[in-house]
Amino acid sequence: MRYDYVIVGGGSAGCALANRLSADPSTSVLVLEAGRPDYLWDVFIHMPAALMFPIGSRFYDWKYESEPEPHMNGRRVYHARGKVLGGSSSINGMIFQRGNPLDYERWAADPGMERWDYAHCLPYFKRMETCLAEPGTDFRGGDGPLKLERGPARGPLFEAFFEAVQQAGHPLTDDVNGYRQEGFAAFDRNVHRGRRLSAARAYLHPVRRRRNLTVRTRALVARVLFDGTRAVGVRCDGERIEAGEVILSSGAVNTPQLLQLSGVGPRALLEPLGVPMVHDLPGVGENLQDHLEVYVQHGCRQPVSQQPSLARWRRPLIGADWLFRRSGPGATNHFEAGGFIRSNDDVAYPNLMFHFLPIAVRYDGSAPAGGHGYQVHIGPMYSDARGSVRITSADPRAKPALRFNYLSTDQDRREWVEAVRHTRTILSQPAWADLDAGELSPGPAVRSDEEILDWVARDAETALHPSCTCKMGTDETAVVDPETMRVHGLDGLRVVDASAMPYVTNGNIYAPVMMLAEKAADLILGNTPLPPDPVEFYRHPRPPD
Repeated sequence: MRYDYVIVGGGSAGCALANRLSADPSTSVLVLEAGRPDYLWDVFIHMPAALMFPIGSRFYDWKYESEPEPHMNGRRVYHARGKVLGGSSSINGMIFQRGNPLDYERWAADPGMERWDYAHCLPYFKRMETCLAEPGTDFRGGDGPLKLERGPARGPLFEAFFEAVQQAGHPLTDDVNGYRQEGFAAFDRNVHRGRRLSAARAYLHPVRRRRNLTVRTRALVARVLFDGTRAVGVRCDGERIEAGEVILSSGAVNTPQLLQLSGVGPRALLEPLGVPMVHDLPGVGENLQDHLEVYVQHGCRQPVSQQPSLARWRRPLIGADWLFRRSGPGATNHFEAGGFIRSNDDVAYPNLMFHFLPIAVRYDGSAPAGGHGYQVHIGPMYSDARGSVRITSADPRAKPALRFNYLSTDQDRREWVEAVRHTRTILSQPAWADLDAGELSPGPAVRSDEEILDWVARDAETALHPSCTCKMGTDETAVVDPETMRVHGLDGLRVVDASAMPYVTNGNIYAPVMMLAEKAADLILGNTPLPPDPVEFYRHPRPPD
């Protein structure tokens, strides 16, 4: 069968595209998702606090690992990626961060990227959201499919956190996605009425009954099919599917992998693997960017943390409370507050992101000994380290080699030391006097710059924000045309996902990916773009030279 659009990947961007492109009943759209359905009864997806269970499970997670990272003692860093309808939005931490407006000014400063500045992106951020805390303001949307609830961030630990950041010299802000990102506040979350609101639930399921929209799960695409330099379809589980256009929305790992498997990428990589060349495009799979993070954990002297919710015997009670009332510890992702600061005076806008958690726990659910605790997740946002995604075989089921090169630059190492020191300053303020039982991790033995970097190399985890491997732009390393989302040098083939970002934004990347998909839908359909919205936003005063 032939479709007007075949979208490869039913993740965050793919779900948004499916909704927008199928709005015209005369246009046929097929979504091919290699993972499983996001069944409505699946508590591990839909209960916000259950987010630790899908990560690391072969049923929900592609379970990638990096190659041995040379600056992290040769350690392989685990990378979770969603293997389910909704993609990583069905298993992530549900934190909604747009990034700083100056992120998009940075995008727009590259040649050909002028229409990706904040003024051009803001209308799409607003179109996609219903910000229940501040609907319909100059910065926030009031009638989009993504319903955002702001974390309540209440209780003794959150109160101490907000007091401590001010004692450390940092401001509070009303909305990190509004006028001023710099500062600390309650966070917006993709949680609505106690349930995770993934891209699939927000964009795809409401329109699944459209006759012109077909969604197939457990459908692995092996390669894109070409007639010369024009994409004409895909090979999926041995079946040829023809398409007017193919749109790759498989994410920063799978999209460059599929391009390379299809003969689009660096000749020096593909020819030795026996992949027939279609187009020599050196930038495919390069420019990989991510955020690395650590947890600075403290014990708590008072029984006011969420530690009791980790007890196995409590899980049935928490599950019942969530199932019947959509309330209690199961109805929150617990990432209810945090903030952004500048680690030094050389940066124009925040380069560190903090998440505060009223419990001491790792993503896999393991907790340190000692009972009650709390922690801050911290990491630099603008590492200048660059990595790559490269296939190692012509077999589409073989995982590509991921190399991030964490801690490989002077800037990266400097900002990591600053990040840990700023965090310790916040966690040593008088606001914690009645609560703090001492630092659990990294612990008092880690003090010098060298000891901090050694701890980061041993203990840091990815924040799960891989991006930029098929970047938009017009230079010799660019892969995607920013005006059309087409792959340079090819017809009938576009890329719309995190891989198209030229630079990672300073926060969780789900919101920027959804904005990119919304804007790309208009570019693909030939719609008149939303008019730019040149609002004033906060810029930190630069000291005089």
